[in-house]
Amino acid sequence: MARLLGLDFGTGGVRAGVFDLELCTMLGESEERYPTRHPHPGWAEQSPVDWWEALGKATRRLLGDLDSPEIAGISVATTASTVVVCKRDGAPLHPALLWMDCRAAVEADRTAASRHPVMAYSGGSDAAEWLVPKAMWFATHEPELYASAEVICECIDYINFMLTGQWVGSRMNATCKWNYDSVARRFAEDLYAEFGVPDLAGKLPRSIFPVGAPIERLSAGAAAHLGLSSRPIVAQGGIDAHIGMVGADTMAPGELLMIGGTSTVQLFQLARGTPVDGFWGPYPHALVDDHWLVEAGQVSAGSVLSWLSRDMFGLDDARLDTLYREAAALPVGGAGILSLDYFMGNRTPYRDPLLRGAFLGLSLGHDRAALYRAAVEGVALASANVLKRMGELGVECRRVVSSGGYSRNPIWLKATVDAMGLPIQMLPEVNLTILGAAACAATGAGLANDLFEAAKAVAQPSVVVDPDPAAHERYRELLSEYREATELLTPLMRRLAARQLEGAHRGV
Repeated sequence: MARLLGLDFGTGGVRAGVFDLELCTMLGESEERYPTRHPHPGWAEQSPVDWWEALGKATRRLLGDLDSPEIAGISVATTASTVVVCKRDGAPLHPALLWMDCRAAVEADRTAASRHPVMAYSGGSDAAEWLVPKAMWFATHEPELYASAEVICECIDYINFMLTGQWVGSRMNATCKWNYDSVARRFAEDLYAEFGVPDLAGKLPRSIFPVGAPIERLSAGAAAHLGLSSRPIVAQGGIDAHIGMVGADTMAPGELLMIGGTSTVQLFQLARGTPVDGFWGPYPHALVDDHWLVEAGQVSAGSVLSWLSRDMFGLDDARLDTLYREAAALPVGGAGILSLDYFMGNRTPYRDPLLRGAFLGLSLGHDRAALYRAAVEGVALASANVLKRMGELGVECRRVVSSGGYSRNPIWLKATVDAMGLPIQMLPEVNLTILGAAACAATGAGLANDLFEAAKAVAQPSVVVDPDPAAHERYRELLSEYREATELLTPLMRRLAARQLEGAHRGV
């Protein structure tokens, strides 16, 4: 049977799913959580050992529930730029720096000064989230640790090593996050030297495999850990949201995938490598050959709403429904509060890790519903700002497909659709990353000729959500205020963020 195991390592835990290619349906899913630690403002760390233990628990439970089905292929997708520093045998030397960790903001700023041609693929600079600035941070602030590191890699590389015993890199992650030259198919060692880490290439996984390529059969030890009696092919995966493009079948130019979760990600491909200032990319051959991948999004989106409702307001699930209803009853902009969503910096279109969140217009008459409504509108305006920037660059957007946290938060979904002013095809409660990973596994196992064919094979039906024209007009006005406030407050926000980071470095 053509059954495939897709693995999705997210911010809060690992999700495993078994997909039946013949029935075009997910047979079952299982999730196991792992913790994140925030030792200082702007820092976020996880344990690679926790990932591996959680994976074993999730897959053994899932396969037990499904009576241990025969698996033809496995593929892994993970958060991007969650960086592991370890020995060649996989022993971690330091907690992994989670993707949202922005301690390397200063190092990221330094990358903008480079005129190396490969920097054009990332829009002229690296983000603080990415592997290279984080490696630079280790070299500067933990030089002994950096020197002793035999491998610096991402979560996906670590998990693939644990599954197969092979250190291999995903062409997607390498192109998008490591300044890898996917046209010349080589590491930019002279660029690493310019950044003060001349030996970085020797610490990275040297073998780079395209998405969907077979890596190796599952090792016997890993099969036992996962609860499998067989040793299926492990196929190369990539970045969780980007692999979701395969699951959503949005790989053609003019199609946009937007996933709402802890962060929000917007992804599309171009037919040619035209400049996209303010975005990340265009990355040649990152997902498939002869296409240029572009990524955008917000570092903090659903996390802003969760922080406000759960951490600040202390609401449980039952009281969240009441908050949703009260906030939804307010008209667009009716609270008179403008929220800026940059609580962990901005990816697009400002590309600034030192921007910070704000609520403007507060009075003593405001309540929790007004604050939450403003926060939702701020996150929605950030997505609308990305779409506006795409239009300014002449990038066509004729189809938008979405999934993720929107389906569990009706006020966030409606605000996003109304702010963007475009119909959105909402997929059912389905994990696009697991679907995409299943498609990658099908390609690697020889059950599909390429990723385009595999994407068609796993595609699921959607429901169209149309915008409210009157609400969209109001959001257009709010977007102007959002952009104006960002421009005015950027110098102050950067100063405040710099103080936070300075205090973290001193251990304050």
